[in-house]
Amino acid sequence: MKKAALSGKIQTTTSAATQSKMNILLTNDDGIYSEGIKALYEALKSLGDVTIVAPDTERSAVGHGITLTDPLRVKSVYRSNKFFGYATTGTPADCVKLAIRALLKTEPELIISGINLGPNTGYSVLYSGTVSGATEGALLGIPSFAISLATFENPDYRYAAQFAKKLAGAIIANKGLPQGTLLNVNVPAHKGKRIKGIKIVRQSKVAIEERFDKREDPHKHTYYWLTGEIVSSDGQDADIEAIRKDYVSITPIHCDMTDYDFMEELKRWKF
Repeated sequence: MKKAALSGKIQTTTSAATQSKMNILLTNDDGIYSEGIKALYEALKSLGDVTIVAPDTERSAVGHGITLTDPLRVKSVYRSNKFFGYATTGTPADCVKLAIRALLKTEPELIISGINLGPNTGYSVLYSGTVSGATEGALLGIPSFAISLATFENPDYRYAAQFAKKLAGAIIANKGLPQGTLLNVNVPAHKGKRIKGIKIVRQSKVAIEERFDKREDPHKHTYYWLTGEIVSSDGQDADIEAIRKDYVSITPIHCDMTDYDFMEELKRWKF
């Protein structure tokens, strides 16, 4: 099986002086000022040269949208009085494209998108800007994964950040990922001792049960606000149930959306 290449090689020794340094690109959809991407950076910077290119503000649920009719503006961002990364006016997919095609002198050997605030499971992966950041990396032939923390309240990113570091090492050790495949990772919102382990699972075939809250602004104009929640699971072997049972879920997903099973039947149709 053809794999996305890793041009850098990690030596068997763990000495910092002899270990080859990787070029790693980080992005997200929560924005460059989020705590999730900061935690990810702090955990991964010992692995190599880490560059951050992320949206200048939150771009959640933008899917794999890219910007065609507006310019993409870029500015340097400093956090704690140190250069942190580049903020753009684009989507997560824009960030990855822009980083590889324009901003970086050397192509990254690994792309990580996250750590997202809230899970990306079931059909929500189609809407997720976080997953799309990693998908863009896979489309460009670079090993990539998305990582999310399964909570919206009082997030503690430390375990997820350390797990991302371990997964990065595993991807390196296994010489990348299959061409066009990325990993979607969801981490329970617990400290390490409560997490039971890791499960390699399929994507749940479950959508969020949506509703629109009807509201009125101060000018008496009606508006609607989309909300909803996941209310069910569709099996023990899927991502939603793994998270509920306190396991880290890892799902390999790919960019080919062809329904091969239906192709042969469709060929028999009379148009």
